Amino acid sequence: MQINRTASAHWTGGLKDGKGLISTQSGALKDYPYGFASRFEGIAGTNPEELIGAAHAGCFTMALSLILGEAGFTAEHMETSAKVTLESVEGGFAITAIHLSLSGRIPGADEATFTELANKAKAGCPISKALAAVPITLDVKLA
Repeated sequence: MQINRTASAHWTGGLKDGKGLISTQSGALKDYPYGFASRFEGIAGTNPEELIGAAHAGCFTMALSLILGEAGFTAEHMETSAKVTLESVEGGFAITAIHLSLSGRIPGADEATFTELANKAKAGCPISKALAAVPITLDVKLA
């Protein structure tokens, strides 16, 4: 089975004065603005690192749901945030770290089991695998 998803970016202008628009196949984002100011200066709009974080948090949480089910658990709720760190390094900018923070209520699971299964999901989710060149850390909290 092969699944292909698409997204696109449109850009006009130079780096600092230019403006971009991001769209996704699903329409979840349609001509959504991004640019230098939203990436480096905290101005409204999105940026590639935020989108990577959303993709990683979503993928990881879905993978954990599968792994929990295989272990006989069903999440009452889970919340994952992903902090993607972009830093100036020799030769330009690079994503140097991703930190996942997970909290959840899993009836019947203790903290050690939840942490073990979450680490399995972190290692196995397709987005984690795609981002394997970046150190990925995880903290887990059972609510």
